[in-house]
Amino acid sequence: MLIGIPKELASGENRVAIIPTDAKKLIRAGATIQIEAGLGLGSGFSDEEYTDAGATVIADRNTVLSSADIILRISKPTLDEIGQMKSGCIHVSYLDPFNEHSLIKAFRDRGVSAISMEMIPRSTRSQKMDALSSQASLAGYVMVLLATTRLPRILPMMMTPAGTLKPSTVFIIGAGVAGLQAIATAKRLGAKVVAFDTRSVVAEQVRSLGGKFLDIDLGETGQTKDGYAVALTEEQMKLQLEGQKKQIADSDIVITTAQLFGRKPPVLITSDMIKGMKPGSVIVDMAAESGGNVEGSVAGQTVVVDGVTIIGDGNWSNFVSRDASQMYSSNLFNLVDEGWNGDDKKMVIDMENDILQGCVITHGGEIVNETIKNLIN
Repeated sequence: MLIGIPKELASGENRVAIIPTDAKKLIRAGATIQIEAGLGLGSGFSDEEYTDAGATVIADRNTVLSSADIILRISKPTLDEIGQMKSGCIHVSYLDPFNEHSLIKAFRDRGVSAISMEMIPRSTRSQKMDALSSQASLAGYVMVLLATTRLPRILPMMMTPAGTLKPSTVFIIGAGVAGLQAIATAKRLGAKVVAFDTRSVVAEQVRSLGGKFLDIDLGETGQTKDGYAVALTEEQMKLQLEGQKKQIADSDIVITTAQLFGRKPPVLITSDMIKGMKPGSVIVDMAAESGGNVEGSVAGQTVVVDGVTIIGDGNWSNFVSRDASQMYSSNLFNLVDEGWNGDDKKMVIDMENDILQGCVITHGGEIVNETIKNLIN
């Protein structure tokens, strides 16, 4: 089975879908691998490392796409690229299936089996394939570091002959994978850390990392079977905004991590709250690219509003692209390995497999994921 890995074309994207060590594992399993020349240079992986692993380097991108039985990548393809793929091939990447309806239809019409990395189920068995979590963990780390570069203060308390510097306060809204890593990172750097999440069940996790959990009585809240926070009612949102207003004003850094998969994220910091913050304070809006948690944040940019720096860069794990590539590559390898038939030396789409049931969007010329099918219909 021929696996093709094209270069990522998104501006500034340095991550790579498969690193040489995982390419070698796939080849040992019986696969043949073609990579586009220059695939891993952004993360420090040379073409020679891939050839040493047993892969073939191809200069022509179209050949990589048109000849592959499996295509592994990070970003979703263009419609033109789907048109180059063989009918019956398997394409694995982020797809944004809730919003990219024309893309999903193109996969269906071309007869391509499309697997969405966003749709990997949140289960114990699928953790090693969960790219959202692996990349979010790195994002939490990166967001804290980016905030410190714009804050005109240090994070830890420092006692010197010239006087004592008080620790900075970091407030993190959302204690999912990214939020928990941000808590741990800020705490390691010596900050005073406070966190809030609508799911009270994560309070103990926050405390175990050395953070203080901000208690706001929202009434009945919960989480989905996949561990995501349930969207709040309008009244609950008002309670949350009012309850966190003073903490935001008292904080030097605020990091928001609330994202609703397939929907616009909630606004957690309003313009009035920003005006109440100390000049020089920093906000990092993890959701800036998908609509934003912060009024005034700009996707892909850092702006200053009323003396407060708001960072909305996005693609956070790309800042540490080598480690991000290693983690994403491992996620992909484990996903391919999950469906690998050792006797026939190929990946088989088994719709009885509980993991593939959730993440396979199109297969056999049909949209097979019921949620996406109903949404498109």
